[in-house]
Amino acid sequence: MSSSNRHSGEVRASHILIKHEGSRRKASWKDPEGYVIKNTTRESAVAQLKAMKEDIVSGKAIFEDIASRYSDCSSAKRGGDLGSFGRGQMQKAFEDATYALKVGEISDIVETDSGSHIIKRTN
Repeated sequence: MSSSNRHSGEVRASHILIKHEGSRRKASWKDPEGYVIKNTTRESAVAQLKAMKEDIVSGKAIFEDIASRYSDCSSAKRGGDLGSFGRGQMQKAFEDATYALKVGEISDIVETDSGSHIIKRTN
């Protein structure tokens, strides 16, 4: 297996973001006033994502469907797709987690200033 793009080139990923009370911006496309976000603890966000990941991994749900319904990121409208990005374009924790995944793999919970995520590497 070639790993030529694992250390240098761009990767492509989708994610599901659950914002919570500690998130940098407490509003999203589905919660413009931030009522839900301000009342969501980090623990609750993580628990929701763990349940979502279980459903996806077990085949009960499709990542893109869950993203479009539940993600607090505007990328939800594209099934969570963030497009391609290279090093230095995302928050470091997000970037490191994405580069560590194989294509098709889904990350554990990743924490950034934006909230809690699970990430699926798509390329």
